[in-house]
Amino acid sequence: MGNNLTVHISQKLLGAVFEGAKQLYPKETILLLRGKKSKDVIRVLELVVPPLAVYGHGFANAPLHMLPMDFSIVGTVHSHPSGNLAPSNVDFNHFLGRILMVVGFPFADVQNVAVYNSNGEKLPLQTSKD
Repeated sequence: MGNNLTVHISQKLLGAVFEGAKQLYPKETILLLRGKKSKDVIRVLELVVPPLAVYGHGFANAPLHMLPMDFSIVGTVHSHPSGNLAPSNVDFNHFLGRILMVVGFPFADVQNVAVYNSNGEKLPLQTSKD
């Protein structure tokens, strides 16, 4: 996959991720990212609340093996209430799709977001008003 991949999300969707993370704080949250990949761009178009998700202090989990097959899921996003944007080994062991997005406290702007591929390489993130 490499670092030539860019992730795009609207400011509105990113704001919704932040709002959910703030409401569950200090617990972690997890959401599925639905979107499309074309050429070197992954566009996140929708957020999906995973069924049977558990939100806790220091973890968020969803039984991904129980989800229906959905090829429009491009990855997951979860929060780190500590503000640390680095993914853990557990995060990579539960990798789903092409990208892992981490949002960190204070959940305010693009400085509080990091996106990674399955190799742990940080990917560029673009936001837009649409």
